[in-house]
Amino acid sequence: MNVLLWVLQGLLAAVFAMAGVMKTTQPIHKLVGTLPYAKDLTPGTVRLIGAVELAAALGLVLPATAGIAMVLTPLAALGLAVVMALAGTFHLRRREYSAIGMNGVLLALSVVVAWGRFGPYYF
Repeated sequence: MNVLLWVLQGLLAAVFAMAGVMKTTQPIHKLVGTLPYAKDLTPGTVRLIGAVELAAALGLVLPATAGIAMVLTPLAALGLAVVMALAGTFHLRRREYSAIGMNGVLLALSVVVAWGRFGPYYF
């Protein structure tokens, strides 16, 4: 199970690192082509979401890899679960049903990592 959790942590870290880098570095007008909702949010909000995703991606891997403050790994997973629940609600309100499925999958994977690392498979 420990190997599965590491695989999930790596997968989630990769997905959220890519999303975070994209949202924090690309101009908003370029993001609108990929993320249509970006035109309805302030640039600061889009950048904040990207920074949170990037920080959580680092938090999923770095503490456990370094062996320092390893409780941050399940906290990062729990934080991502909250972010995905909020994102799903946001997309539901906007009737962007195609995005909700991915939010649900990422939410479920984040919950599995948080459960595993808080509970029976704490490093």
